[in-house]
Amino acid sequence: MGRRPARCYRYCKNKPYIKSRYLRGVPDPKIRIYEVGNKLAPHELFPLCIHLVSGEYEQLSSEALEAARIVVNKYMTKMAGKEGFHLRMRCHPYHVLRINKMLSCAGADRLQTGMRHAFGKPQGLTARVNIGQIILSVRSKDSNRAHVIEAMRRCKFKFPGRQNIVESRNWGFTDLSRDEYIRYRDQGRLINQGVFCKVKNFRGPLKADSILRAD
Repeated sequence: MGRRPARCYRYCKNKPYIKSRYLRGVPDPKIRIYEVGNKLAPHELFPLCIHLVSGEYEQLSSEALEAARIVVNKYMTKMAGKEGFHLRMRCHPYHVLRINKMLSCAGADRLQTGMRHAFGKPQGLTARVNIGQIILSVRSKDSNRAHVIEAMRRCKFKFPGRQNIVESRNWGFTDLSRDEYIRYRDQGRLINQGVFCKVKNFRGPLKADSILRAD
């Protein structure tokens, strides 16, 4: 018996059911890579950040997440180059799906017991997303804005329900708005942390690189 279509598991009807020492024999998720592109690009390189935001409370299968990742990766690699963007999948499939396998051959009614012991066996994995939750994010240069939006539009076809493409006010994946980032950068207050950055506060000892030290 093959895999059931995702429409059978679209809605969040039950409690989260995750892999544990009590629930064994769970198949691996289809999606294994959650970040593609220029993952090590410093935060100042990619100021643009665009999100794909869920508009429904639903379940997204690991197969759909993998299909969306492939679509965005292929289109952005073609249009911006593999070093011209950074894609991050923001939701992970932890919820285990169950299937009560039924025989469909001739004489099946003699062999199986119908609804007796109907608690199913693990079949696949999904991610449970809420309204307003970010599904995936892409950061890139401002010149690639149209390409990122088109890649997001294409990956929406891989998901059920409604999704919205939202352009972030922040600089890349940092938690600073563009105006704040530029102001702190000009003041020399940013501490590099790779994809992210921290802002120097006014606490701590006066050092040679302190912005409070008067020369």
